[in-house]
Amino acid sequence: MLKNYLKITLRTLWKNRLFTLLGIVGLTVAFGIATLLTMDSLHELSFDRFHTNGDTIYKVYITWQTPKGTEVGTSQPAPFAEALKSEVPGIDKITRHLEEEALTFYEEKEVNFDALYVDDDFFSMFSFPITQGNKKNPLEDLSSAVITETTAHKLFGEENPIGKTINVQINGKKEPFIISAVSIDQPKESSITYEIALRFEKNPEYAETKDRWNAQYHEVFVQLAQEVAPTTFEKNSQAFTNSRYEGAITNLKRDGALPNADGNFLQLGLLPLADITFTSYQKGFTETSRGSVYLVLAIAFLILFIACVNFVNMSIAKSSQRLREIGMRKTLGAEKRQLFLQFWVESLIIFIVSIVLGILLSLLLEDSFQSVFNSEASVTVLLSSKVLLGATLLVMVITLIAGGYPALLLSRLGTIQSLKGKLESTGKNRLRDALIVVQFAIAIVLISGTFVLKGQINYMRNKDLGYNKEQVLSFPLNGKRNSYNTVRLLRNELAVHPGILGITAADNNLGRGKDGSQHSSVWGFDYKGKGVRTNSLIVDYDYIKTLGLELLAGRPFDISRESDKQSVIINESMAKALGEDNVLGVQLPVSDSLGYPVIGVVRDYNFQDISKAIEPLTFFLDREEGLTYAYVKVAKANMANSVDAIEKAYKKIEPNAEFLGSFLDENVDRTFKREKTLATLVTSGSVIAILLSCIGLFAMSMLIIAQRTKEIGIRKVIGASIASITYLLTKDFLKLVVIAFLLGTPIAWWFSNEWLQNYANRVDLSWHFFGISGVLALIIAVLTISTKTIKSALANPVKSLRTE
Repeated sequence: MLKNYLKITLRTLWKNRLFTLLGIVGLTVAFGIATLLTMDSLHELSFDRFHTNGDTIYKVYITWQTPKGTEVGTSQPAPFAEALKSEVPGIDKITRHLEEEALTFYEEKEVNFDALYVDDDFFSMFSFPITQGNKKNPLEDLSSAVITETTAHKLFGEENPIGKTINVQINGKKEPFIISAVSIDQPKESSITYEIALRFEKNPEYAETKDRWNAQYHEVFVQLAQEVAPTTFEKNSQAFTNSRYEGAITNLKRDGALPNADGNFLQLGLLPLADITFTSYQKGFTETSRGSVYLVLAIAFLILFIACVNFVNMSIAKSSQRLREIGMRKTLGAEKRQLFLQFWVESLIIFIVSIVLGILLSLLLEDSFQSVFNSEASVTVLLSSKVLLGATLLVMVITLIAGGYPALLLSRLGTIQSLKGKLESTGKNRLRDALIVVQFAIAIVLISGTFVLKGQINYMRNKDLGYNKEQVLSFPLNGKRNSYNTVRLLRNELAVHPGILGITAADNNLGRGKDGSQHSSVWGFDYKGKGVRTNSLIVDYDYIKTLGLELLAGRPFDISRESDKQSVIINESMAKALGEDNVLGVQLPVSDSLGYPVIGVVRDYNFQDISKAIEPLTFFLDREEGLTYAYVKVAKANMANSVDAIEKAYKKIEPNAEFLGSFLDENVDRTFKREKTLATLVTSGSVIAILLSCIGLFAMSMLIIAQRTKEIGIRKVIGASIASITYLLTKDFLKLVVIAFLLGTPIAWWFSNEWLQNYANRVDLSWHFFGISGVLALIIAVLTISTKTIKSALANPVKSLRTE
């Protein structure tokens, strides 16, 4: 019996090979793309879930009730961790966490590594297994260093690194460290990365900040005791917060801040380790959202849904050719169960073939997918037992529904109706029409989302940020020399080059450079009875001129004035925060006995991500603080030659340092890398969705034309034109596309508007984002069905009237 089913199935599939091919192609593409998207989503969702103690590890954050609203920060002062552990019960282990670059020396080698300054509990909290050396407490001594396997190979080759001495440049001096252990390289799913780990007490800022509670520059992780709940710990920590931050709380009350619902002005919170990657603090509270990941999964589901709808519709479409076969089978005694099994086996074979081809397609496209979407995910993430079991159940359900529904529908046809060869369509096409509407509504939502995403990216890319981003090159000062000496030597080397228009430096980059580094420094003080907070930036001379900032009042730093080293320049937002009619000459208190006068005001410019509103900013000319990035302005002519000259000059000054120069517009582009990836993803999804929808629409047009062949012939005989027949055959489908547009547009607008709320600077939601999507869907639908309808309208009416 089964052999007979298979034989008939293969014959039927070959006989209807166009439908078979369309079905297999649609399902293969859907399964292949869905596999890749699911692979990427599961990779993102697996971040930081490999740690054995992950369920009890949290990042500490603090919520401030300020006069302007709630603010959240994760930076803590150096004495915070030790005091927290000793004063608040429930902490099993604790570590401070600071990421910085470390220039490392071994014999003749000089390498910049990503360094992690942590406490000795770090390796017992996090699962970064030690492969060599001290496995019990690798950071037991202050002079100990833990390196990864890759770092060990870079420094020592095949030698045993344990016990070897290296030197790390800290505050301009070489500090010796002994390699105590080698750990594995961090998995791709880790938000914590390092190449070398050192004790926290060795970080460059520690000596000056170890007893200061107002210097917040690192993060803190805690591992709670097994019986302690996060909410209990947060409640127990309130007495600690009130005691240690008493002065700050007094100032907040004085400035008019309102307490939170619990009556507190400052409150500690715990963020689960697995949530760190998905958490934002921009809105004044911790907002954990996996929306972008779930969006990817939703697109995968929608593509699968559209492909399955196509298959259902095509199965029904080709059934009109098999009605007499069904009638004869019923006449000869075939039961509904046997008919269902026959049709379902046909569907099952197509699904199995499509799944196998889809998996092969995903393997072929894996490298390209990783490159286009900047993803480190691999198919191996799908090989876990839970994922395989879930995928198997999902495929079974999809096969049963998408393959079983047409089989059930055909097996329930009446014998007489089947023998007549007529598949009643009047009054029974609501499901088919609804599925087509849903298909095109999904496609319209995705197309609209593509236009909105591209519009926002172009808006951010073309927005005037307040500085010259096209002609200014930035690069990290990652060599062993003193940063001020490096900048001075750069000026000397490039002084005679005609393409170099200006050179300066700062302790932070604009945008995100090739080194990927991006940070901020915040300074708070009391001014005339109110608290003021400002971002601080250490700059060198000519910073304003080189970047093309607009000076609204006062003057820039002058190298001939020694007093400028104890002066500041502020932006418009900072001037507003001070609340003075004339801020020039205002003294900003940097200590109890010392004030720095304001000598200039610059127009607000986007010194942070474009998604953020512009905040107060203060420039310092502090020669004792290091500079980390150089800026060089080049002439528009022969820019490539100028960049080569800059690189050669820097390599001459720092022969062992890597030159990582990039223009500021490239840096800005990197800050919305996530948006560009999302736009590419949604664009790809919309293209696939519309193509799959067109396959279904093509199949439906074939069904309708097959059912109305005789009607078409009669209309032509009585004088109907080709245009009128074509319109008659297409209008019902076009109505469905219009309905899909009316349903999809409000959904697309709502999602787009919600997404844009994450940006302080955002594009206006214009009607053309959605109108063009509808017109595009309509044109594609017309092109899809017009080929078949025009061919039918041009057919010989005599041939049409002979059709039974």
